[in-house]
Amino acid sequence: MTSEQIFFYAMLGIMLIFYIRKQLLTRSLNNYSGTEAKQQVKTGSILLDVRTAGERKSSSIPTSIHIPVHELSSRLKELEKHRSKEIICYCASGSRSVNAAIKLKKAGFKVGNLKGGIGTWNFSSL
Repeated sequence: MTSEQIFFYAMLGIMLIFYIRKQLLTRSLNNYSGTEAKQQVKTGSILLDVRTAGERKSSSIPTSIHIPVHELSSRLKELEKHRSKEIICYCASGSRSVNAAIKLKKAGFKVGNLKGGIGTWNFSSL
């Protein structure tokens, strides 16, 4: 086996470890459908929009807090007042929100994820 092949397989192994780790962390989250998330909000959960400002301009869920996922680490203090509540993260498809929820969970917050993203939210009244 050449050194290039060894390097390739080592990198592939590292990527596989990170993928499996993310899948395990994702399973530990509460993943809600739009209907389930709406019920959670009615009982006190908070919605966190982790999309970009441009995406939020086109549509957003009323009462949601907006912190783009790339700013989350530096803006965690803004969520401290909600520490006792579950924070349900959402984005366009549910991918970035999983990353945000994992980050918040590591920081000690109660978190959930809106699976499927904002498109699964029913925009009728809360």
